Amino acid sequence: MGLAPIMVQRIFETILRVAREGVTVLLVEQNAKLALEASDRGYVMESGLITLSDSAENLLTNEKVRQAYLGE
Repeated sequence: MGLAPIMVQRIFETILRVAREGVTVLLVEQNAKLALEASDRGYVMESGLITLSDSAENLLTNEKVRQAYLGE
């Protein structure tokens, strides 16, 4: 069922605070939109293989990513 929305918000606030302090964070997250909004770079894996790699900004606007992972 996942975490409560308030907990998700708190976790992402903490992740962003740590990243702003200069610590690299490796985030594996099912919520692709939220993860990409909090990231500098993203990777898309399918069947254990990296199929796309780009800046988070570019992945958020990539038509394949939008249709397959962002529910559009």
